[in-house]
Amino acid sequence: MVKLSVIVPFYNVQKYAPDTLRSLRANARDDFEFVLVDDCSRDETPDILAHAARELPGAVYVRHERNGGLATARNTGIDRARGEYLTFLDGDDWLAPGHYQRLLAAIEELGCDFVRSDHVQCTGRTRTIHRVPHGRRGVVLDPRSAILPADRSTSVDYPYAWAGVYHRRLVEKGLLHFTDGLRTAEDRPWIWRLHREAESFAVVGLLGVRYRRGVASSLTQIGDVRQLDFIRAFDQVVQDTAQDRDADRLLPKAVRTYCAIISHHLGSLERFEPAVARKLKSLSAGALRRMPQDVLDEALDSMDVRRATRLRRLRRRPVPASAPASTGASA
Repeated sequence: MVKLSVIVPFYNVQKYAPDTLRSLRANARDDFEFVLVDDCSRDETPDILAHAARELPGAVYVRHERNGGLATARNTGIDRARGEYLTFLDGDDWLAPGHYQRLLAAIEELGCDFVRSDHVQCTGRTRTIHRVPHGRRGVVLDPRSAILPADRSTSVDYPYAWAGVYHRRLVEKGLLHFTDGLRTAEDRPWIWRLHREAESFAVVGLLGVRYRRGVASSLTQIGDVRQLDFIRAFDQVVQDTAQDRDADRLLPKAVRTYCAIISHHLGSLERFEPAVARKLKSLSAGALRRMPQDVLDEALDSMDVRRATRLRRLRRRPVPASAPASTGASA
């Protein structure tokens, strides 16, 4: 019986994959498996993983023939996983020794659907602790209760899939897979669905994941059209939340968060290619038009003047009748 499956997508991370794999070895156990998914890398990553598949205890190596993005790679890993529990790691991050044993012990003791954990962000040589924005630790709670309030950072604003562990019953209920093909913000519809539909969760203070920021190949550092998939991701959040039994309570949070993300991207247009910056404005204007307008009005009224003004100006921007809701990003 496999107790824990660790799903690790890799894409063009030859510089970092050895650190990731060494940290997995330091977390190996006889009943753990490591599902290593290469998303059609074009550098030396496949060779590194092929070697790891022979040397790393519990390794399962899967290679995509076409690049599908992080969400699709994670889904491949979920479909191959055999563990009673599942967790994730990105191919350029790493772990403290023994982290997974401690994380597994926490969820088994608590007996809940999923557990969320803190992490350490690593930017160059700088280390910063990031906490789950929820005060109660080590207590089993209703995930839905951790979505609100709308005007504060909550658990759905801490979307990192690798910051936690998840019981297999979430796979069986259709809650753990990601929206196929999303290139960025893939964790957002996923974390909202977990908090709306799972039955129980808890937060623990483990700091085992080392999250590497500032990686040149990361989509957070690249200003091409794939970045605009956040529109698709948050459209899904709003649409799904609008169908929820508590839509009147939860939609203000979803809309306000969507607005904050749009404003963030508009505030850093210089990092986008010119054509992508124009498309960002057009797609964002369309997104504002698609939101429930009464909820949007309330969200804008609750935001600071700078962000609200920026979004109101964008809301008045003419949107071509044929403007698509999708980003048009390709594989």
